[in-house]
Amino acid sequence: METMNSNSAFVSNTSAGDNYSKGWKLSFTVFIELIVVTLIYSVIQIPTGVLQNKTDHFEWFMIPIALLGIAYAVFIAGPIGMSADWVFLKVVRREKIEIKDMFSVFERNYWNAVIAGLVKTLIIVLGFFMLIVPGIIFACRLAFVNYLIIDEKMEALEALKASWAMTKGHGWTIFGMALLAFLIVIAGLLVLFFGVFISVMWITASFAVLYHSVYVKKGIPLTNGTAVQKTE
Repeated sequence: METMNSNSAFVSNTSAGDNYSKGWKLSFTVFIELIVVTLIYSVIQIPTGVLQNKTDHFEWFMIPIALLGIAYAVFIAGPIGMSADWVFLKVVRREKIEIKDMFSVFERNYWNAVIAGLVKTLIIVLGFFMLIVPGIIFACRLAFVNYLIIDEKMEALEALKASWAMTKGHGWTIFGMALLAFLIVIAGLLVLFFGVFISVMWITASFAVLYHSVYVKKGIPLTNGTAVQKTE
C-alpha cells in the first residue's frame, strides 16, 4: 500500500467538530474563489426548483415541466455539483484551483456522474419510503460518491461501493454533520441573507475535509479487500 503524505493542516481527526473547525479555516484560504463557486452553483440550481415547483392543484400541463426539471437536475445540476465538491477537495489538498474547475465533470467523468447521481438518489428515496431510517443510512454511507466519481474517475457502481466502504465507522459523524449543517444554514439566514452562501461554503468545505481525512487514514477500499492510496 502506498502512503499518502498526511502533513496537511486540513487532515482532521474525523470528528464532526474538527471537520467543521478545519472547514471554517479552509473556507478563508481562498475565500473569493470558493464563494464564487458557491454562488455560481446556487444560480445553476435555480431552474431545478423552478421547473419542479408544485402547485396546489394538479394540472396535466405541469407533467412535462416537472420532467424537464428532473432531467435538468440529473444531466446538468447534479454533475456540476460533483465538480463543485471536487473544487473544495482540491483546496483541502492545497492544489491550485480555477473557477472553471467546477465544470470539469464534462471532461473527466460525465456519464458516470449522471448514472451515479441518479442511482444514488433512487437508493436514498427508496430508503426513505422504507420508514425513513434506511434513507438516512443510505445518504450517510453514500456521502463520498461525488468525490470518487470526479477525483478518482470511478465507474458509477464502483464509486457507490467505495463510498459505502470508506464511510464504515463514520456514519454517525456524517449524520451529525448533516444536522449541524441545517442549523448553520438557519443561522446564516438569521444573520444576513448572504450568510447562507457563506454557510453553504463552510459546510461543503467541512465535508471535503472529512473525505480527505478518511482517504488519508483508510485509502479507498477495493472489492478484493485491499486499499489504494496516492502519494502526494
